[in-house]
Amino acid sequence: MTSTDPAATLPEQRSYSETGVSGGLSDVRLAENPEPRCACLLLLDTSASMNGEPIRELNNGLLTFKEELMSDELASKRVEVAVLTFGPPQLVTDFTEATSFQPPTLQASGDTPMGAAVAMGLDRLQGRKRTYDANGITRFRPWVFLITDGAPTDLWGTAAQLVRDGEARGAFSFYAVGVKGANFGILNQIAPPNRPAAQLDGLKFRELFSWLSKSMHAVSRSTPGATVNLSTPGWLTTQS
Repeated sequence: MTSTDPAATLPEQRSYSETGVSGGLSDVRLAENPEPRCACLLLLDTSASMNGEPIRELNNGLLTFKEELMSDELASKRVEVAVLTFGPPQLVTDFTEATSFQPPTLQASGDTPMGAAVAMGLDRLQGRKRTYDANGITRFRPWVFLITDGAPTDLWGTAAQLVRDGEARGAFSFYAVGVKGANFGILNQIAPPNRPAAQLDGLKFRELFSWLSKSMHAVSRSTPGATVNLSTPGWLTTQS
């Protein structure tokens, strides 16, 4: 089976509002920086099987992500990053501007509760979008990146439905990336039908996060609602 180029199936990046939200607490940082926001949620597998070189390269990839986001002044103001690891599911970094994002040093342990992590992450993303709306902040379609080297050790059917429902109504763009050893049979059932899971070439996490950063640059410089053309990823390989 051949993996799909994410750039080829990238949906339009749009500004939208699902439900009007009023009231709520004022977010001081949003008031200080009212630029449109593109939320980027990273769902990262830190189970025991990621121990050793995989987790080291993942950490290096996060450092690359930070450095390259900061190289673009507009992206640093408009992109917000959150990091949720599993297992167990843990929000390591809540949504924050790239300027304030401090890449965590992740450690590998535990099992792979992927279903719970996806559900928890999408719930937090929805909460952040409500905060944008309550503060009058225009938003691009958020990106969600799931990276794993295994298979879920919990129930994942509800999470898969959440992903498909969210994609169908334009709530986010969901990307599933499998490291060698990932169960692509299940991963492709979680990923949206129009964007099957991609397989990482070896441990090219730095190349993946460099591409993601460049993609965030392009989105942040666009007009909400416009189509964005992205570069071809150099971190893909064919699923075995």
